[in-house]
Amino acid sequence: MALARLAVTAGEPAGVGPELIARLAATPLAADLVAITDRELLVRAAARCGLRLELVDDHDASCVRREPGRLRVHHVPLNATEVPGQPDPRNAQHVLATLAEAADGCVGGRYDAVVTAPLQKASINEAGIRFSGHTEFFAERARADVVMMLASPELRVALATTHLSLADVPAAITRASLERTLRIVHAELRAKFGIAEPRIAVLGLNPHAGESGHLGREELDTIIPLLDDLRAEGMQLIGPLPADTAFVPAQRERYDAVLAMYHDQALPVLKSEAFDRTVNLTLGLPFIRTSVDHGTALDLAGTGRADPSSLVAAARMALDLVARSA
Repeated sequence: MALARLAVTAGEPAGVGPELIARLAATPLAADLVAITDRELLVRAAARCGLRLELVDDHDASCVRREPGRLRVHHVPLNATEVPGQPDPRNAQHVLATLAEAADGCVGGRYDAVVTAPLQKASINEAGIRFSGHTEFFAERARADVVMMLASPELRVALATTHLSLADVPAAITRASLERTLRIVHAELRAKFGIAEPRIAVLGLNPHAGESGHLGREELDTIIPLLDDLRAEGMQLIGPLPADTAFVPAQRERYDAVLAMYHDQALPVLKSEAFDRTVNLTLGLPFIRTSVDHGTALDLAGTGRADPSSLVAAARMALDLVARSA
């Protein structure tokens, strides 16, 4: 039986991504790994890690076994040789080209899933390209409505808003946006995670979930009416819950996933307890996409000491999701 083909993008060339891919390739992971990046970048990254890689040009042929240390490569050349720890805006187009190849390859059936190493958004913006992140790029490329979720073995957290300043969050919490998000999360928990009747805890926007309107009216005016309407359709929705108590053990037993209103409302909880086991995945795409839960770690780039645990976890989750969808 052919191994699942995972496209793996290296992200920021000057970050830890290339070294993480070299370490991932050195594991016995039962996947047909296809690195989408510059071939010589991987050679240099492997050398920094003290690893010996066998790099093979990718020809889309299936394989039934991969030896540790063997890695297929879809070569996308750099525009400028990387200097570890120093992102170069000249490589912005290279980074975006790797993402486009991964997305188009998944849609076209060349890859079963894409796993992404971290990139440097600022470097792409400094090149004069408007860019807010992997999630938004893949959504636009696939013309899909998506939701960002981070998941560890113990907890799944989806986000109602992603990369917004805190001042812009309240205006973005609308009935239409929340309904779209909850329907995607509900459908993907069923389709991707095999949960027949998903239970979703919804956090309030304000402290104490608004405290009956005394700390804000978003819960009364928007969140609660929507939850009531969706419950009437049969969805199992809990909340809105105060964020400061939603993650205690007694509460976790009640739900399969949490919907947080903004990026830093719930993710510190998840990352503080399972940083090396947490995976970022994009719900709503026509393909499977997983990623690490950390950034480019520029201070570690080039040292060969970056921990590949999150990338390994992302690849394993991608494999699990591919198997479940088969």
